[in-house]
Amino acid sequence: MTEPAGAVRPPTSIAAGASRRRLGWQPATVADVRWENPQCKSIFLSVAGWPGHRPGQHLDLRLTAEDGYQAQRSYSIASAPGDELLMITVDCLPDGEVSPYLVDQVRPGDQLELRGPIGGYFVWDESRSDPVTLIAGGSGIAPFRSFLRHHEVVGSTTPIRLLYSTQSSASMIFRDELQAQASRELIDIDITLTREQPADWTGYRRRIDAELLGMIVWPAEEHPVDYVCGPTGFVEKASDILVALGHEPGRVLTERFGGTREG
Repeated sequence: MTEPAGAVRPPTSIAAGASRRRLGWQPATVADVRWENPQCKSIFLSVAGWPGHRPGQHLDLRLTAEDGYQAQRSYSIASAPGDELLMITVDCLPDGEVSPYLVDQVRPGDQLELRGPIGGYFVWDESRSDPVTLIAGGSGIAPFRSFLRHHEVVGSTTPIRLLYSTQSSASMIFRDELQAQASRELIDIDITLTREQPADWTGYRRRIDAELLGMIVWPAEEHPVDYVCGPTGFVEKASDILVALGHEPGRVLTERFGGTREG
């Protein structure tokens, strides 16, 4: 579930791409599901007439109860624009209204309602050559899967550095995919485990701070575009640090969600 942040203004060229069209609800069929960790599931959707999307966009998903009660939430799109199936990755929030149903109940063949794609702010324009930094907290890694897969498909020469913060090895999402992406030229991936680390863990063992980000992100003088996604507190801390490190506020793009499970 995501909520685009408005605290940091996007570059004009990206803001100009924001969609103004009116979106309607459309049916989606659950084609497959995949557990990412014990409380997180990816849902693959078949949507007739899906217009396509850009890396970083999201969609709204609506559930309707038998008594007519409806609830809807926004989810980042984790699939690449060229993937056959649309994919979202849902982290189950203990007090959530929608995510427990999606994680525990949804099965292949179920019908859901969605509308999208939505958002022209938190998107990556592959025609730009600026170096890119991706900073993810917890399930904030979801939109960055779309970034990385699209980067590979289009053969982009844009260098990307990704920092993924999550609580433990068991809570990691897209573990195998991230390992595969890390082997590619131009892609640097660092992972920090904040609460529990295996004895043989070779990544970072800390929460994000100025020292860690200073070692990993592109230097400010390289004029990177920085994308930060995760829980509100994580996003605010990361974006504040980036600006303090000299990064241009207008090139620090943030997206946050309401869950409490931080990376």
